Amino acid sequence: MKTDMKERKDKAIELMKELDIFKGFIKDYIDDGNQCYFENYIGFWAYQDNELHEKMCALELRYDLTVYAITHEYTDFGECYSFLIVPNDDEDWEELIYKDGDTFYAFAYVWNKTDNDCSEFGTIGVKSRYGGLKRVA
Repeated sequence: MKTDMKERKDKAIELMKELDIFKGFIKDYIDDGNQCYFENYIGFWAYQDNELHEKMCALELRYDLTVYAITHEYTDFGECYSFLIVPNDDEDWEELIYKDGDTFYAFAYVWNKTDNDCSEFGTIGVKSRYGGLKRVA
């Protein structure tokens, strides 16, 4: 069933808590709608990077989804930003995050900044530590 922005934001907050993201980041997301991006568990505000913020907003608008966290990493196949998302259809919500050991698997859109043609939706592995995130798979 299709959802509205408030329902997606509520789900995003639930997922952020499940990932044990720093409470200050969650509070700012609740109060002001600001998302964080993480590099090696260290969080930065997405709005501080104009290109990233524009990409995030365009992604939310184009696919009618909500981004709640982002990871940034350099891989063998390029510079990537992984947008952890809540899609519009709540039928997909049951499997947005699941845990296996100390790794969470989350539904995401991965933007390969080096090669945009390799950007895609899928599941990524992240670890949560110190209130931040890091993509590991």
